[in-house]
Amino acid sequence: MRLSKSAVEAVLAVTPGEPAGIGPDLLLEVDTGQLNATLIGIADPAMLEQRAKLLGIQPKLNIIQQVSEAASGHLNILPVTCPRPVVPGVLTPENSQYVLDTLEVAVSLCESGDCSGMVTGPVNKAAINDAGIPFTGHTEWLADRTGTPRVVMMLASGQLRVALATTHLPLRDVADAINHEDLVTILHIIHRDLISRFGIPAPRILVCGLNPHAGESGHLGMEEINIIKPALLSAEEDGLIVIGPTPADTAFTPNSLSEADIVLAMYHDQGLPVLKHQGFGAAVNITLGLPIIRTSVDHGTALDLAGSGKADIGSLLTAIRYASEMSAVMAR
Repeated sequence: MRLSKSAVEAVLAVTPGEPAGIGPDLLLEVDTGQLNATLIGIADPAMLEQRAKLLGIQPKLNIIQQVSEAASGHLNILPVTCPRPVVPGVLTPENSQYVLDTLEVAVSLCESGDCSGMVTGPVNKAAINDAGIPFTGHTEWLADRTGTPRVVMMLASGQLRVALATTHLPLRDVADAINHEDLVTILHIIHRDLISRFGIPAPRILVCGLNPHAGESGHLGMEEINIIKPALLSAEEDGLIVIGPTPADTAFTPNSLSEADIVLAMYHDQGLPVLKHQGFGAAVNITLGLPIIRTSVDHGTALDLAGSGKADIGSLLTAIRYASEMSAVMAR
């Protein structure tokens, strides 16, 4: 997707994520005057001010109580209080509920129409679970919170888009998790969102096989014959443009990619290493299928870099720009 400043300005809720990580640093370092979006940071102002002092910067914080008070060109902050003091690089499980509270505020703002999308910083799942809160990730939490039965994880960098049929599963469980009904549903979600949020009128979906050489006509596995190919045929009958199943080792060659708008990989490490090799630090995680726009950085909390001033802001800027452009497409 081509990102530009020509679109109507979006209003985006931004959650910095784990307060002890680099999320607050990145939010504070955003040059809001260079964005085609009004940002509403959902965070603890005192924590941000403490971090700004540590970083040696003086951002223009505009503390607001409602989105209507936001000012373009400023970093608007809608306060959510962090219960315990934050030390950069040191996880405090007691602050985990704060992380989820910021997400709740952001989702509510999107549902009400006050914000046109949300951008999330990195969280530490272990810290949240250590607090006794079941949490498997942003994507799953957002699906549950919005009552969405199926979402699709997609990462994008430059002209490359990669969606995942399965996400955070042990490799030995992947084959059992792939079935006809889910694949057809995933293909429809991808098709619908590439039209409605990316402005692609007839999306071409390149689908990877599960096994080496896409099963080698059944000699290296039967999933392509029994599950994947029938799902593609069902999608084609519904009017979708699907290609495959294609061996994953050739799916990402220039010739294959030139014929597709997105690649659907069967599992996490089949598709994402290629994308992250191409654009790590400038890639974005996008959740397809939600009733709201959600983008995210493509990296973790980097606790060792928190407060150091050495964190790379590239992925957050990309996430903001994608959310802004997607908002503009949906507003047409």
